[in-house]
Amino acid sequence: MKIKNIFALCLTTALLVFTSTMALAAKPSITSDSNYLDINTGRYILEGHVRIETDSRIITADNAQVNITSFEVWGQGNITVMQDDITFTGDSVYVNGNNKTAQIDGGVSLHREGLSITADSTTYNWSTKIADFHKNVHVKKDGSEFSTDQLHYNVPENIIL
Repeated sequence: MKIKNIFALCLTTALLVFTSTMALAAKPSITSDSNYLDINTGRYILEGHVRIETDSRIITADNAQVNITSFEVWGQGNITVMQDDITFTGDSVYVNGNNKTAQIDGGVSLHREGLSITADSTTYNWSTKIADFHKNVHVKKDGSEFSTDQLHYNVPENIIL
């Protein structure tokens, strides 16, 4: 029991350092079924029903690793990345907090009212609010459909660039 309490204290302290260094508006909330610190990699290993929430973004995954020093997250299995009224899904995600980007791979989809985009991968920049979709891109928008190899999408304006 003491080890769990020590781990919880270490994780909380690390998250506080992470949030103050990143100067985020709100501290992240991280939950999972189990977790531990891998001292060889410096990553927190989160397993089962992972949920990482900060500001208006929520990332869920079956499993994830978080490096609080480099502000990176790697997630695998049943990925969702949600912000405001949009939801991306995929098989894996890499988040770079310093660059404010999320790279989602494997059967990616984005859905919002009147729009559906699927692709092999996407990069979303939450600073510019632009999503770049790559390979096997298929779009359904307001009753029309088309396919392309690459697509740029302005999220707040709901415009394909």
